[in-house]
Amino acid sequence: MAYNYNFPVGYQGYYPQYQSPNTQQNNTSLIWVQGEAGAKSYMVAPNNTIALWDSESQTVYLKSADASGMPSMRILDYTIREDASKTPLNAHKNDFVTKDEIVILQNQINEIKANLRARKDGSDESTIPAT
Repeated sequence: MAYNYNFPVGYQGYYPQYQSPNTQQNNTSLIWVQGEAGAKSYMVAPNNTIALWDSESQTVYLKSADASGMPSMRILDYTIREDASKTPLNAHKNDFVTKDEIVILQNQINEIKANLRARKDGSDESTIPAT
């Protein structure tokens, strides 16, 4: 006698969070978890990586499992931009100096070195203006 079980669509058995390597993962849906503890307890099939979205904070957990099933997780924080036009295109432009600024600084250093050498040699004349 054959038994016919009619399971609901999407039923995955006893472990609803485990995804076997043979099932096709739908990349359009987001998997939501509650905090880091929820992400740590989410089971991942061997040789798979999934993105888990935190429902409590602006965090994404990239959880992977190697061939032996040993899990690892990377935590990413994200921010939401209200208006794309407000994003500075040259945000890091001021982190660098120009060649001209380096030359000016080198000239100032050379002048300070010369003044120190003159003082060390016993010369009382100083080229540093008094303030």
